[in-house]
Amino acid sequence: MRKEQTGKNQVLRFTVPPDVQDAEKNVRSFLREDHGISRSLLVELKHVKGIRLNGASTYLDHSLQAGDVIELHLPEEESENIVPEPMPLQIVFEDEDILIVNKPSNLCVHPTLLHPDGTLANGVIHHWRLQGISRKFRAVNRLDKDTSGLVLIAKSQFSHQQLATVQRQNGITRYYEALVHGRVKEEGGTIDAPIMRKADSLMERVVHESGQWARTHYTVLERYNGFTHVRIKLDTGRTHQIRVHMSHIGHPLLGDDLYGGERTLISRQALHSRILSFPHPRHKEELSFTTPLPDDMSCLIRQ
Repeated sequence: MRKEQTGKNQVLRFTVPPDVQDAEKNVRSFLREDHGISRSLLVELKHVKGIRLNGASTYLDHSLQAGDVIELHLPEEESENIVPEPMPLQIVFEDEDILIVNKPSNLCVHPTLLHPDGTLANGVIHHWRLQGISRKFRAVNRLDKDTSGLVLIAKSQFSHQQLATVQRQNGITRYYEALVHGRVKEEGGTIDAPIMRKADSLMERVVHESGQWARTHYTVLERYNGFTHVRIKLDTGRTHQIRVHMSHIGHPLLGDDLYGGERTLISRQALHSRILSFPHPRHKEELSFTTPLPDDMSCLIRQ
């Protein structure tokens, strides 16, 4: 499968292998079963005649032969009323399928009622407009406003659907680093505790038996006077999961006053998305990206 850009459209190109005739594949089954293309994307492309077989528009039930070439012409997309805004972006990696950004703290990923603009989404849409392309903003992983680090963004419905499937299968590995209050005695451990929204709060989460399953693994990297540097791996992605779980075991994050932390050493929760690994949505090669700790965290462990 190849992916290219012609004009304003992205084109996915698939060549039918020799063994397809034995399986009696048609266009639909070949794309759905062999390449994981979602039903919703195929329906959308069918309506705009974006599915072509050997250069001509085709039907999904058309039978295939070895050597046939199927093209999916992905139309340009509007950015869901997100206003483009210029801002400096720390771009770690970008190709025609994905964008990896190192998000600073004090920056929302998506517009909200409290933060309708000045978000990462606004900056990314502006970045793409400078390239002459229009895309929807599709963040695969999301970080709290005051959590820094790596954010993975899909640049098409195809890329997002492929990565969402991988994510459901736990194929996206995320490592965070945090500075937590106190001296963590164990060298590591696993926190397996369900999380739900606190009854009287729109934001705060709590550990509760009625909540959603959540699991966090932590490893001690170094102990300091009054706090511990830990590496954290998530098996699930609940809202505020790391913050809630570390507070639950008596070690809230430095700066996280919502969950029992203090802001004497740092003015936000000391949490950074450090490593992100996943298979590329197109060629499936395993990719891994790392970003250093930001200054407000690194200066504390250099003292």
